[in-house]
Amino acid sequence: MSAEEKVTGIEQAAIYIRGLIGGRQPQVGIVLGSGLGNIADEIIDAVCIPYKDIPGFPVSTAIGHKGNLICGSFAGKCVLAMQGRFHYYEGYSMDQVVLPIRVMAVLGIKILVVSNAVGAVNPSFHPGDIMVINDHINTIPNPLVGPNLAPLGPRFPDMTCAYDRELAGLLHDSAGSLGISLRDGVLYTCTGPCYETPAEYEFIRRIGGDVVGMSTTYEVIVARHAGMRVLGMSIITDVAHTQEDDYVTDGEEIVRIADEASHKMTGILRTALDRL
Repeated sequence: MSAEEKVTGIEQAAIYIRGLIGGRQPQVGIVLGSGLGNIADEIIDAVCIPYKDIPGFPVSTAIGHKGNLICGSFAGKCVLAMQGRFHYYEGYSMDQVVLPIRVMAVLGIKILVVSNAVGAVNPSFHPGDIMVINDHINTIPNPLVGPNLAPLGPRFPDMTCAYDRELAGLLHDSAGSLGISLRDGVLYTCTGPCYETPAEYEFIRRIGGDVVGMSTTYEVIVARHAGMRVLGMSIITDVAHTQEDDYVTDGEEIVRIADEASHKMTGILRTALDRL
């Protein structure tokens, strides 16, 4: 598919969404990851658009991902929230995986909030902690490989400050006002869907990763390509173990822990956006 055809497909999806949200202009895009889709319940005056109805959109198959696009008011802002994301490990092409973020850019959204559930390799992190992403190490195929989509952004976008420092500071201030302490760290991503081996955990820790996940960085790359400001949040749902530990990573347990922590994340994000 040519760059022109890709851009046309993105615009068609945006036109479809515009026709359903009644003239609203979303200001903030939110990606609600594993166990975090309940934040969508806090959105008022909501229009719910199933992914399956949007031209070109794939269908989310990951555990805990409901597969809807929600437009409405949250913390006094018009938001467009993904109730579940797409992952490269689901077998979709990278163009399909990042399509919603590119559609958000075409719709005029300037701020993207990404959230996820991650495992910690930093020994000071614990399940249930919330981390502000301040940088990442991406090992998933880069979504910008191929012809550049010039109407969306430059061939070589800068990633020096991929995660907006002002927004991160606002998040810390908002959490502090609620008596919640946040972590800061670097997100390492790999394709999945298997969880990492003890040797891989150690490698990630040694090269500077604090947490590891299977999503998010490709969304951030595309958002920065389009000039969007990015705020990243992670819920720590499990921690690295060695071969000596009697431990098996449990996907359902990860979703459970994320669900338990989601109320804190909702409160922090609501406070931050209200102050924006």
